[in-house]
Amino acid sequence: MTAETEHHWPVPPQDGYTVDDLLTLPDLPPHTELLDGSLIFVSPQRDFHSVVIDLLVNGLRRTVPPELKVRREMTVVIDKRNGPEPDIAVVRAVAARSRTQTQFQVRDVMLAVEVVSPESEARDRDTKPHKYAGAGIPHFWRVEMSGIDDRPTVHVFELDKEDRTYHPVAVHHDRLKLTTPFDIDIDLAEIDNL
Repeated sequence: MTAETEHHWPVPPQDGYTVDDLLTLPDLPPHTELLDGSLIFVSPQRDFHSVVIDLLVNGLRRTVPPELKVRREMTVVIDKRNGPEPDIAVVRAVAARSRTQTQFQVRDVMLAVEVVSPESEARDRDTKPHKYAGAGIPHFWRVEMSGIDDRPTVHVFELDKEDRTYHPVAVHHDRLKLTTPFDIDIDLAEIDNL
């Protein structure tokens, strides 16, 4: 049997899907995203993807100030036709209102992090950072597997508020040590122990 005979694939509306559709359509695969009115189904993730998210989430939670919260794999509503799901988001604590909520508004996101996978490379390098910058998210990190040890490399970007684009700030290989958006110190080599 093929996937087409096993599943009834949703037929998109003429003008594309909306965030309301994303949040209410039944039986969507986990981690489905909405970009420009199109549903994006995510492939199964590699171990690197999962472990790096754990490493960064744990590291961020150690030093995050009380007015911010760290969340993984939650929809961020940018507008009616865009609801991406960053691998990690640092959001205003007041926006984390309920344990049952499924999304955050883009205005509440301080940092979006994408861990690049082979199937999401173009989205993580181009499409999503462009959307995040246009929506005003102040900080963006792109994490890639590199080196002979397949360790994470973190590319750090900050928003230029005038032109609404990200500008590179630094590239971190062994240790992620920053003072913005808050004090952060994460030993990236710890991936070997996870």
